[in-house]
Amino acid sequence: MIRTKTAIVVGAGAAAEVELLGQREMLGKIAQGFDFQRLGSDLATPEIEQFDKLFKRVKGEGENLRDAGMRIRAGSRLSSSIHALLQQHGEDKHVKAAGKLAIAHFTLQAERQSAMEAEPRDPGDMPFRGSENWLFQLGYMVVDGVSRSRAEHCFDNLHIVNFNCDRSIEHYMPWVLHSGFGMPITEAQDLCAEKLKVVQPYGRAGRLEWQTGSDEEAEWGADNPKALFKVAEGIRTASEFSEDRQLKASLQAGLANARRLAFIGFDFNSLDTSLLFQERLTHGPDVLVALREGEKEKVDTISRVLRNLGGIAPEALVAMHVGPSWQMLANHGLMIES
Repeated sequence: MIRTKTAIVVGAGAAAEVELLGQREMLGKIAQGFDFQRLGSDLATPEIEQFDKLFKRVKGEGENLRDAGMRIRAGSRLSSSIHALLQQHGEDKHVKAAGKLAIAHFTLQAERQSAMEAEPRDPGDMPFRGSENWLFQLGYMVVDGVSRSRAEHCFDNLHIVNFNCDRSIEHYMPWVLHSGFGMPITEAQDLCAEKLKVVQPYGRAGRLEWQTGSDEEAEWGADNPKALFKVAEGIRTASEFSEDRQLKASLQAGLANARRLAFIGFDFNSLDTSLLFQERLTHGPDVLVALREGEKEKVDTISRVLRNLGGIAPEALVAMHVGPSWQMLANHGLMIES
């Protein structure tokens, strides 16, 4: 059980580790899907044609949305993510609408194509198989040593900030409770709906059936273009997050109360980092950072960012791990649980 207030910041690298889309991969797919110059030729992909059909359904705006999609495609080479690109285009409503629709589409598609299933293939297993992934390691720490009678308290000290728009955490965790405590999956989902705290600054691609909220419902990996416009309404831009006082307060409260702070696949790009550290931390939490392979050269830069923007002193940085996030969580599980 996680016994000390802990915040986990989840970035694009963590999504990639469980076969979902990182930010650059997402942006690349959107740019390809908005290549409307290929319409009517043998080079037109099913996705280009699908987006064209979806845009045509918006009365009087189809051409504007296609133009916006082409602007997104043109700007994709000069942006670190689709979220940064939407921010670059300010309040252009057509770019915002096209971008949100594409994020919703490719997020659900990635869920559908990943190895994470709607439910486990075998009784007692997880929807994403194996233990060498960060979801399993986090789930292990959540239930480890907790009695069935205290299951409702296993999320008390955990606060998650997820900069991705997928629902992998919420989809996976009920199965952790189901397997760890032997409780019915419906009871596990109800417990997660009440106790699991996940803030997603950029929103989510719909809510799972058991989740609360006013977002459009979308099952794991849903493939329903008719509902896609409604699902896209649950996606937020950076500006929309910054204007949401309640959401911002929830994020900041989770960080301010945390004695342990772990970054999983968070690449510390300028936009995400500025949203995360809108307020400097003053209480000096212990910090763990897991970076992707090949990001070793960022270690010194990230240390400076944590100090200058986050207010985190160098001595608070317990570990800077270059490699799979699950390995960092496994290596430091005793500290996180203590």
